[in-house]
Amino acid sequence: MPHLFPYILSAIAKGKEAAEPAAAIRAAVAEAGTADEIRWLSPFHAFEIPFLDEPVDTLVAARAVAPELPLDINVVPAEHRKKKLLVADMDSTIIGCECIDELADMAGLKPLIAPITERAMRGELDFEQALRERVALLKGLDLDALRRVYEERVRLNPGARTLVMTMRAHGAHTLLVSGGFTYFTSRVAKAAGFEKEQANVLMDDGVVLTGRVKDPILGREAKLAALERTVARLRLAPSDALAVGDGANDLAMIGRAGLGVAYHAKPVVAAAAGARIDHGDLTAPLYLQGYREDEIAK
Repeated sequence: MPHLFPYILSAIAKGKEAAEPAAAIRAAVAEAGTADEIRWLSPFHAFEIPFLDEPVDTLVAARAVAPELPLDINVVPAEHRKKKLLVADMDSTIIGCECIDELADMAGLKPLIAPITERAMRGELDFEQALRERVALLKGLDLDALRRVYEERVRLNPGARTLVMTMRAHGAHTLLVSGGFTYFTSRVAKAAGFEKEQANVLMDDGVVLTGRVKDPILGREAKLAALERTVARLRLAPSDALAVGDGANDLAMIGRAGLGVAYHAKPVVAAAAGARIDHGDLTAPLYLQGYREDEIAK
């Protein structure tokens, strides 16, 4: 049975700032078209407003109400909101750093390598070429640097494990995909609760890095292929998937998923994604799917 209101205006605060502008946002939605009442998913933190039509105009009007507040406001379809598959990027999405930049720091090369990473994530450089160039600069780095980076610098972003475990608790499958390296994805996947992971393989001689990465390099198209392969294996559709990422190599999977979320993302990704989270943490994709606070894993 179709929903009476085919669209949902979602508003999620960074903290508890959602109460004050809620009425004004609801008025803006109603002015743009027929709207239902406010539904609170988390008191003072996240609410939603079902509405009838004009999704683009409604989104613009709602975002204009309180642009100075740390609010993430998006419009999503009301149908099939709770997704059956989560596909997530790792670096600067599930974790708060770029592992290759931290390895570069161990080698005293971060000022040289980090700008290349930034340009690649903005879509200004070919991902495969940029990865080969950066890995080549790490030739000779002791393997213990990988352990040190993971133990000393890799931390899950706020809400990461909650996102994964809530979706799993409600029957969804979870996949961590990265243009980074398996050394880190294997450990991050376990820490966050992902069922499966995929990434690139750094090559070494048993003592140091060789400056090479195993072919084929997994980038934008590999992430898309992983999503499509997984939905086929599970007999789902791409519309059943939630994809979240921050860099240009996440664009294809974000565009293909039923709900594509740009998380504290580079401008090219934020502009292209169906939803963007600029202020909140990784619990925000749960509220975008309509989860209430009492449904979220503690």
